[in-house]
Amino acid sequence: MVALIGRPNVGKSTLFNAMTGTRDALVADLPGLTRDRQYGYARRTDTPCIVIDTGGIVEQADEIESLMLAQTARAIEQADRLIVVVDGRGGPTPQDHFVATLARRSGKPTVLAVNKTEGHDPAAAVADFHELALGEPQPIAAAHDQGVVSLLEAALAGIVPDELDFPDATGIKVAVIGRPNVGKSTLINRLLGENRLVAYDRPGTTRDAVLVPFVRDGERYTLIDTAGVRRRARVEEAVEKFSVIKTLQAIESAHVVIVVVDAQDNVAEQDASLLGTVVEQGRALLIAVNKWDNIPTEQRQAIRDQIVQRMSFADFAPLHFISARHGSGVGELFESVRQVYAAAMRDLTTPELTRVLVSAIQSHQPPIVHGRRIKLRYAHQGGRNPPIIVIHGNQTEQVPDAYRRYLVNVYRKAFDLAGTPIRVAFRGEENPFAGKRNPLTPRQVRKRKRLIQRNKR
Repeated sequence: MVALIGRPNVGKSTLFNAMTGTRDALVADLPGLTRDRQYGYARRTDTPCIVIDTGGIVEQADEIESLMLAQTARAIEQADRLIVVVDGRGGPTPQDHFVATLARRSGKPTVLAVNKTEGHDPAAAVADFHELALGEPQPIAAAHDQGVVSLLEAALAGIVPDELDFPDATGIKVAVIGRPNVGKSTLINRLLGENRLVAYDRPGTTRDAVLVPFVRDGERYTLIDTAGVRRRARVEEAVEKFSVIKTLQAIESAHVVIVVVDAQDNVAEQDASLLGTVVEQGRALLIAVNKWDNIPTEQRQAIRDQIVQRMSFADFAPLHFISARHGSGVGELFESVRQVYAAAMRDLTTPELTRVLVSAIQSHQPPIVHGRRIKLRYAHQGGRNPPIIVIHGNQTEQVPDAYRRYLVNVYRKAFDLAGTPIRVAFRGEENPFAGKRNPLTPRQVRKRKRLIQRNKR
């Protein structure tokens, strides 16, 4: 494990993305953007490694910066090697000296990366940074992918690749989403059993989508903490707009999404909108109603009814009432995650799907359109996550939405597909003679017409 540390805005997240070949870390020309640890896999050298992106280190820290510093200290503790990143466009700053001191105190092998040196003589760009006493500085330009591979090789020197336990699979990817300050980071910390993410009683604490790989009961997971999403009219800051995009990308990449709702607040239009986005993307879904411990017993049924009413379009999603802060109800979430993931990824055979279709038609036939009844003949699976069921027949373009919903409910019940949207698609059967020339000669056609007329008489 290699941790990237440094003062704010020196390009750690840009370097993280260059090393991992991803855009997992949010990048903008603003200090303090990264607040949590971000993990990624780097395979650009003969020795693969896990890279940890961290928040900017400041010596005089306020309350939230102190929490960020604790996250960085944990990354330093976990790492086998450190890379201290500095900005090569100016000389060393007091903050750079503070970071260098932290690195030396850790006792971990450390490499100094002098970033943003493009267009400068490498020797001149790094000359002043020898005073940090971290060995030979490495000139790089992370934004242009210059010197990144050489930096990785220097950081990993002496490590034998065969000794690494390097997992290829990320397992079940679970995105945790919701409005600001509903307790998403607190929930992930509770699920992990450690203060892995910065949790602070202020909206907007999480800005990036943070990936947290871990193993529970022998099963691999990657939890994705996301920024709180507000109504579009209130999203003003550029950083918050980037954060919303990262949240939407997290939904798209996840297998399972946990939508966190604040029990102390009314279920808002934004909660329903977020839920609708997850359903539209076809992701398996859980709803976690947080801060339930603060709700008086006599008010709970009214809140349950309101949630069920506002989110009726996702009535297939398991509903959990939890307290992320105290842990009540949280343990049941993992069992639900496994169940809805299994439903979303289930293989459905053509004979099984066709048998259920025939039974559904016998119970409730498709409607008659233009004097002819819609014929549905057989079904097969067209995809997973979400399950896609393709039904073939005649006049399938005339199938009404109500009958489609009926078939969705039939298939959900028949195969116990709780927690996942189901897509039902219809395909018409092609005429095998369409586009082909008539095989009869003109004389044979005339003869057949005369015979038909004679029979009519």
